Amino acid sequence: MLIPKPTHPYPRKAFNARGSKVIRCKSCCLPKVSCICADLKQCESQADFWLLMHHNEFYKPSNTGRLICHTFPSTGVSEWQRLSMPSDFESALMARKESACIVFPAAPDYQHRMIDDPAELPDRPLFIIPDGTWRQARRIFRHSAYLQDMPVIEPKVLSRSRYFLRKAELDHHLCTAEVTVALLEQYGDLNAAEALMHNFNLFNQKYYAAKGRNLQAANEALPAEED
Repeated sequence: MLIPKPTHPYPRKAFNARGSKVIRCKSCCLPKVSCICADLKQCESQADFWLLMHHNEFYKPSNTGRLICHTFPSTGVSEWQRLSMPSDFESALMARKESACIVFPAAPDYQHRMIDDPAELPDRPLFIIPDGTWRQARRIFRHSAYLQDMPVIEPKVLSRSRYFLRKAELDHHLCTAEVTVALLEQYGDLNAAEALMHNFNLFNQKYYAAKGRNLQAANEALPAEED
């Protein structure tokens, strides 16, 4: 599945960092010689997902939100807009208002909106995931007036991130795909969690190798996790 092109009304600077001249697969965004499209798993999940994607993420080949779209083809994607709700996202919410929930860490000022168990949502849940760096995701969550009345769920994170393509601000910060795996495990949808984790591990390994690095060595270099 291809991520739709951003719909902002004025030009944005495309991805122009190191590696921008590499010839990439248009679907998985890995170098064509390392394309993983034929090995990606797809499956049906017991929940639906919608990514509110920061405009910078549309250009970054290291974005892991694409893996959610590849794994669960029903996933929706909208470019985040601060002042107005994207029209396709608005249509989805109108149809699924009672079952929609934002995925974000808990905080005291919106504790009244938090739910502990995804099973509290009626029918088939629609999980809304802010997709960007931690700062961007926080901005999406905090500065979108149309999100402020929705329930919020915090995935139960049981392990440190294994995503080394970007530097997280804190050890417990996971990438978008890892957050979704944790949420699926919490919801009890283990088949979907396994499929997404397979795709994430494959992407992570191939991308890291394409950069001339060893993912196993990076994992082994992590300090031991506390019980």
